[in-house]
Amino acid sequence: MLFILPIRTSIRPRRTPYANYALILVNAIIFLLELDVAPQGGLVFRPWVARFMLTPNELRLWQLVSYAFLHGTFMHIIGNMFFLYLFGNNVNDKLGNIGYLCLYLAGAVFSGIGHTVLHLSSPIPTLGASGAVAAVTGAYLVLFPQTLITVFYWVFFFIGTIEIPALYFIGFKLIFWDNMLERRIPNVAYDAHLSGYAFGILAVLGMLATGLIAGSNFDMWAMIKRWNRRRRYRDAVSSSYDPFTGQTRSKQIKVKEVKTAAQKELEEKTRELRNGISSRIAQRNLPAAAELYLELTRLDSEQILPRQHLLDIANQLAGDNKHAESAQAYEQFLTHYSNYEYAEQVELMLGILYSRYLDKPEPAVKHLQAAAKKLSDAGQLKMCQDELARLQD
Repeated sequence: MLFILPIRTSIRPRRTPYANYALILVNAIIFLLELDVAPQGGLVFRPWVARFMLTPNELRLWQLVSYAFLHGTFMHIIGNMFFLYLFGNNVNDKLGNIGYLCLYLAGAVFSGIGHTVLHLSSPIPTLGASGAVAAVTGAYLVLFPQTLITVFYWVFFFIGTIEIPALYFIGFKLIFWDNMLERRIPNVAYDAHLSGYAFGILAVLGMLATGLIAGSNFDMWAMIKRWNRRRRYRDAVSSSYDPFTGQTRSKQIKVKEVKTAAQKELEEKTRELRNGISSRIAQRNLPAAAELYLELTRLDSEQILPRQHLLDIANQLAGDNKHAESAQAYEQFLTHYSNYEYAEQVELMLGILYSRYLDKPEPAVKHLQAAAKKLSDAGQLKMCQDELARLQD
């Protein structure tokens, strides 16, 4: 027995994803309107439903949208809406309500087109939001490939959860395994799913590449650009071309640097502390991780932690009322991760720390003004403006 189900992601939307909630509600209402009680008992579709299903050999243009709001069974709609909720909230947050709605509807259209093209002569009607949900999931893969997905598993007598990067879970499990390798479940429109994934991935990659939506250092387009830079550098170096001087040079044998005992001891201690921090964070023991971080910075102030680790520790230090240490960690975070998608919230936190706890009005004003330009949450924006007004009185 093998059962695998994603149950949550490691990120939460900054703003309420109204468009995604509305789509889930509309799908649920239409599903209830589809059903009627048969004379002999049980539930059946109302007669009008057949007209709005997608039938490849008798295609009507409106069916490319309408079929995506129809569902066959309770399990069908529950499964689709669960995945839409799981992956759609953060995509909605990133694209905004109008952009997200356009992505969803276009995903439905393109997945319907893909299914129709590959099954032109089929008289079997298709219904369900799976293709549109696949487009949203593909968009999540591009926007947040390095986030973690918590997966519940049940393998014979073994039950538990495991965290898997979105890049591998969506790319391998949902796309390759479920829709390309294991196409065994009858009456499933696998080609509509694959068309939806392809559209979501390519559309969002295109928007990132052209600047239609703001990127980050952690989305798939940034990963592709980094890979391409490394490839070009390797090609240049392998041909004995020095990319720093622009000259071709002969290959030289480098003499290994001789390290002193003190340097080796420092490196070993640094490595031990970094491993300890990673271990404590994996165990959700943030207070212990924060203490190790402070020890690490005393040993070497130039040490930089991974983005999420540094942010978690800065938040923990703030919660422990270690205001100066927390501000230093936030400053380091903004210096090295300035393209963080929620950087304005870090700016706000720094401004509050400097203003209320550290009595440093000048950096407080600087960070609060930077936060005020980008904050979208009404409550946070008001807090920021009130604090600025107090400082500038």
